[in-house]
Amino acid sequence: MEAAASHDWDAHLDHAFAGGDERVLAEAYRRFSPLVYTLALRSLGERAAADDVTQEVFIRAWKSRTTFRPEAARLPAWLIGIARNAVSDALSARSRQRHLEQAAILLAVAPVSRPDAGDVEEVADRLTLDEELEHLGDPQQTIMRLAFYEDLTHDQISSRLNLPLGTVKSHIRRSLTRLRTRLEVEHGTP
Repeated sequence: MEAAASHDWDAHLDHAFAGGDERVLAEAYRRFSPLVYTLALRSLGERAAADDVTQEVFIRAWKSRTTFRPEAARLPAWLIGIARNAVSDALSARSRQRHLEQAAILLAVAPVSRPDAGDVEEVADRLTLDEELEHLGDPQQTIMRLAFYEDLTHDQISSRLNLPLGTVKSHIRRSLTRLRTRLEVEHGTP
């Protein structure tokens, strides 16, 4: 299906997309969103999640169009790469959410025996971090989630997001500084 959809994709459209032509974005969405949706649905098993991932793929593609290099890859292949990353991110988010829900349930159903203070602190820290990460824009939020929750190295994040290594390191450094400042101000940490 991917080969058939991209076979008649005109290479000049790749350059127009990279140049910011919104009509090419609309055409790419029309032609490739069914493929992206199918990939997401097969991996996630939920229509709503597949819809979200499909939308996310085209948002990411448009926001990062300046990093798209038509001489290195055609737009359909690049979109599939973004789709794979978005599906992976959705699966990771689902896993994190389930972990948080299970931890919250354990805390809620164990009032007779006091929960370990370390467990309570871990859940509280995780919820605080999630909340603070929501204040970061992209790509900083995505980079920090990959670093914190998937424990990826700078090189792995660079590869996954197709960003230069120096850019990833800069975003992490600035984001950590920003998070520290926000936590100190909002939570009174010296």
